[in-house]
Amino acid sequence: MERRTMPSEAVELYNLFIHGVISRRAFMDGLQKFAVGGLTVAAMMQALLPNYALGQQVAKNDDRIRTSYETVPSPEGNGSIRGYLARPISADTRNATPSKLPGIIVIHENRGLNPHIEDIARRLALANFMAFAPDGLTSVGGFPGDDYRGGEMFRKVDSKKMAEDFVAAARWLKARGDCTGKIGATGFCYGGGIANLLAVRLGADIGAAVPFYGTPPAKEDVPKIKAAILVHHGELDARLASTWPAYEAELKEAGVPHEGYIYPGAVHGFNCDATPERYNKAAADLAWQRTIDWFNKYVRA
Repeated sequence: MERRTMPSEAVELYNLFIHGVISRRAFMDGLQKFAVGGLTVAAMMQALLPNYALGQQVAKNDDRIRTSYETVPSPEGNGSIRGYLARPISADTRNATPSKLPGIIVIHENRGLNPHIEDIARRLALANFMAFAPDGLTSVGGFPGDDYRGGEMFRKVDSKKMAEDFVAAARWLKARGDCTGKIGATGFCYGGGIANLLAVRLGADIGAAVPFYGTPPAKEDVPKIKAAILVHHGELDARLASTWPAYEAELKEAGVPHEGYIYPGAVHGFNCDATPERYNKAAADLAWQRTIDWFNKYVRA
């Protein structure tokens, strides 16, 4: 669904809610003003909240991929981090030993490793990468099954330790025997910021980072980046989209390969097909193709 069926103000209320700016009660009260005609608060809630079955592009049991949950040591973080690993099954059946593939770290939003992010990992596996999607909520029991509770749990985890967990996950993926040793990172919202952070922290050890509507790194950290950076923002996500010109100038000054795109008419979260009122199919399809092309150029090559 590309055309939203309710006012943009209602979509923005959802964005405030999922980012912890307003409470669930304030979210519902805010929706009340848009409840006119046949558009009830309950109907708006159903349309705005994630529908993971609707957004699933690759089934969990798709016979083209092999998946597993793996636990990674994270001594500088919370001790360990659990994540979802996906590989194309063709890479493991052609030869007696598994074929080595480039690896992509997939970082979730501020709700933990939900089914949509696992689906992103499976999509990358079908693009002939091995993907690892770590769960930043591991230390508090893992993603609880719904985004609201996941967001509450997320705010209880030490942010610095969680960042170290993701760094540990990236290094673990790079060191795996079935990885070529070349890795990239992508992430969404909070995860987009972490994709940028991984580019800073890993330096030449990571080939590319593709943040979707993520916070850029501090200006003084940009010269540490050696990875090729591809940035995606929605035009209507004004606060984050406005950060791109300065980030672009800093990347240019640092000599970092980069591209950035602002997608017309797209809101924050436009790539997430599990939230149809934010999803923009045209923007999402184009951003995804650019992402795969970027990883093929800078991680696979």
